[in-house]
Amino acid sequence: MADHPAYQPGSCNIGSAEVERRRRAALGALIATVGIGAWLLVAGAPREARWLVALPLAGTVVGVLQVRYRFCVAYGLRGIRNFGALGRTEDVADAAARTADRRTAAIRVGVSVVAAGLLALLFVNAPI
Repeated sequence: MADHPAYQPGSCNIGSAEVERRRRAALGALIATVGIGAWLLVAGAPREARWLVALPLAGTVVGVLQVRYRFCVAYGLRGIRNFGALGRTEDVADAAARTADRRTAAIRVGVSVVAAGLLALLFVNAPI
């Protein structure tokens, strides 16, 4: 992963501290996905109930994308960025930059939903 030292509209809106926060969140979502999936299997839940893994799975996917691309979806949608201490955001003043960030955020949300849906579909239909 390339190190982005500064804000790049539609591409990079968080620094190292924020990336690390999202890395921990993605790991937590992955653990939740595995735990819920295992519980559903052990409990013998009906196949329809297996769709429950889609929620934490979407969190895992969006978290991984945020870490990989150093771009926070929520910050992009809100028009803010942070390259300093956690919680010290600043507004993105340029309208074109905010538009680029919102577009990227929307795409990443869409990719996350589709990926989580497809992976959940595999789990739901797994012959276990």
